[in-house]
Amino acid sequence: MRISVVGLGYLGAVHAASMASLGHQVVGVDVDEARVESLASGRAPFFEPGFDELLAQVGASGRLSVTTETAAVEDARVHFVCVGTPQRADGYAADLTYVELAVAGLVPHLSPGDVVVGKSTVPVGTAARLAAQVEAAGATLVWNPEFLREGFAVKDTLHPDRIVYGVPEGQAGVRAAGVLDEVYATPLSEGIAQVVTDYATAELVKVAANSFLATKISFINAMAELCEVAGGDVTRLADAIGFDERIGRKFLNAGLGFGGGCLPKDIRAFMARADELGAGEAVAFLGEVDEINTRRRHRMVELTGQVLDGEVTDKRVTVLGAAFKPNSDDVRDSPALDVAARLGEAGADVVVHDPQAIDNARRKAPALRYEPDLETALTGADAVLVLTEWQHYKDLDPQWAATLVAAPHVLDGRNALDRDTWLNAGWTYRALGRR
Repeated sequence: MRISVVGLGYLGAVHAASMASLGHQVVGVDVDEARVESLASGRAPFFEPGFDELLAQVGASGRLSVTTETAAVEDARVHFVCVGTPQRADGYAADLTYVELAVAGLVPHLSPGDVVVGKSTVPVGTAARLAAQVEAAGATLVWNPEFLREGFAVKDTLHPDRIVYGVPEGQAGVRAAGVLDEVYATPLSEGIAQVVTDYATAELVKVAANSFLATKISFINAMAELCEVAGGDVTRLADAIGFDERIGRKFLNAGLGFGGGCLPKDIRAFMARADELGAGEAVAFLGEVDEINTRRRHRMVELTGQVLDGEVTDKRVTVLGAAFKPNSDDVRDSPALDVAARLGEAGADVVVHDPQAIDNARRKAPALRYEPDLETALTGADAVLVLTEWQHYKDLDPQWAATLVAAPHVLDGRNALDRDTWLNAGWTYRALGRR
C-alpha cells in the first residue's frame, strides 16, 4: 500500500520507517529541511535504539522516501498525521497549530476514498472537528493513537500491545477500519489486541493511559516522602505492595519522577480540556500528581545540600544523566537536567555526563558544564548524583569511582544502584525515600 506520513519527528520518523519495513511504499513529509536531509541520507536525527538499523534496512529496500513537498502525498491512499502537540506557552492546553496545519495542507491533495489517520495526541473533540475538512475531500478520518515508549519505539510500532481505531459511524467507518487493517496486517496477524471505537474514546485512550501511569509513579513518590519522615524504605514498601496482583510492581520505582515530551504535557492538557468541558473536578487529582512529581526534584536538591553539610556553593557536583530516561537523548522536561540546573543556580560547580544527551542538554541548559568522558566527569567530585538510570551507571564500579572523587558521596536519584555494594566500597549513600 502507498502511505504518506506527515511529520517526521520522533513519532513520524519511526512510524514511516516501520511501515516501510512492513512492505508498504512510504513517503514522509516534513517542513524541517535538516531533518529531511538527515533521514534521506540514512542518519537518524535523534537517538533511539534500533532505529539506525531500521533506517538502513528500509533505505536499501527503496520503500521509504522523504521530502519537504506536501504534494508528494498525492499518490498515497493512507495518510498518517504524526506532528507534535506541545503545551501552549500561555497555559496548560495543547497547542494544536501543527495538527491543524498538517490536515489543512493534506486536504488539497486528497482523493476520494483516501483515509487520513491521526496519530498525534490531541484533546478530546479534536477529531470530530477535523473530520469535516477531510470528508469534504471525499476522504475519511480515523484516530489511531500512538503508545510509543522512548527507548522501545521500534518494537512498540512493529509489535504494539494494542491497536486502537477511532472511526465515524456507518459504512465510512467500517471501510476505513478495513483499510487500516490492511496497513497493520502483520502486527494484527500476531494476535495484537484491537479496539475499534468512536473518535472521543480513541482520543481519550492515550491521555487516560498516561494519566494513570503518571498517577502510579507519583503515588509511590508520595509514599517516598512519608518513608523519609517515618524512617521507612520505599523500595521494600514497593516490593511488598507490588505482590498484590491488583497493583503490580511495574512503575513503582520511587525517585525523581517522570519527565519527557509526553506525560507532563499530556496530563496538563487533559486537565485543561476537562475544565473546558465543565468536568475539571473529575481530574483535579492530576494537579496533585503533577505537584508531587515536581517536589521530588526540589527534594533532590535539598538532599544534596544535606550531604554537603548544608552548602552547595563552589562544591563540585557531578550529575550522571541529562536525558529524562535511559536509552534516549530527549531532555524535554528532564528531571535530571532540571536538578542540575537548580544546583547550578544555587552556586554549585556542576558537571553533567550523559552517554547520548549532552548536545541536546547543552542547547537546553547552556550555563552548565558538560563532560563526555565519565572518568573526567567524576574526578574531583564532592558529590555524585545518579539522575538517569542508564545501565552504564548501574554497572559503575564504586571502588574505581572512589579513587577519582574528592569525597565519596553518592545520591541515587533513581534508586538504581545496589546500596550495599556502594556502602561496602566506602561511599555515603543517600536516596529518595530510603534511610
